[in-house]
Amino acid sequence: MSGMDPALPALGASLLCGALAVAGIRTYAAGRAQRQAVVDRLADERGLPVTGRGRRFGSVDRAVRGTRFGRRIERRLAATGLDVTPGEFTVYLLAAIVVLWVIAQATLAAFFGPIAALTVVWAAFAFLNWQRQKRIERFINQLPELSRILANATQAGLALRTALGMAAEELEAPAGEELAKVSDKLAVGHSVDEALGELAERLPSRELVVLVTTLVLANRAGGTVVGSLRNLTKTLEERKETRREVRTQLSQVVVTAYVVPLLGIGTLLLMNRIAPGAIDRMTSSFPGQLAVVAAFVLYGLGFFFIRKLSKIDV
Repeated sequence: MSGMDPALPALGASLLCGALAVAGIRTYAAGRAQRQAVVDRLADERGLPVTGRGRRFGSVDRAVRGTRFGRRIERRLAATGLDVTPGEFTVYLLAAIVVLWVIAQATLAAFFGPIAALTVVWAAFAFLNWQRQKRIERFINQLPELSRILANATQAGLALRTALGMAAEELEAPAGEELAKVSDKLAVGHSVDEALGELAERLPSRELVVLVTTLVLANRAGGTVVGSLRNLTKTLEERKETRREVRTQLSQVVVTAYVVPLLGIGTLLLMNRIAPGAIDRMTSSFPGQLAVVAAFVLYGLGFFFIRKLSKIDV
């Protein structure tokens, strides 16, 4: 023992500490994964987007969720599929309001601060509606493949519940995520009518309503749905191509709807650049403020009517 190299015990102790550190990290990671799995399961039951990342502004989020505004935001965010909590959305919205208020007041005039704040609020909710509609469009584009998978599964003798679970595993988001929610609800005792009805409410569209109605009626009657799903797949493919052609034809009109308001804002910035302080002097009187408000209202109406005319239901 007296001739033993002292480096060997030190090396053994280092290896032991390293092994214990690795085991501790693995245990910690497993605990965090289990905790996040519970959080995700609870979020899924409430219809919230499931995520594995840490959340910010936890106290603000709890306070916002207790209000009517927070509950509305929660439902809207759940429909968009965004990985954002109501508290995070509220904090980001308030920060954007303050920043744009200060920028508009510094670059244009003090009168434009509240206008910029209102524009931010409108833009935030317009973004949520756009994101929700985008998610619906992506889901509609996946409906032919979904119908095909269900038809093949039912033709192979699988039950509708099993076919929905299989489609949830094979399809990408958003169809895979939405069908996973349907499968989870079926697994805890919800009926097919309830689970598919909630899906149609989250992502309302004519195509999805037709598919849900076909599946619900076939499930109630107990008959085969293979023939109906085959015909529905062909119809959905044709509607998908028609929608793509209509969207391409109307793309120039949609761009015009966004260019018109931007021209007005660009004109204001150009006027202030050519004659510094001109906008400040113009908005210092009531007639000037009234003219600015009337101009913004007219630009807003132009945007609304152009967008309204460019919407064609197929």
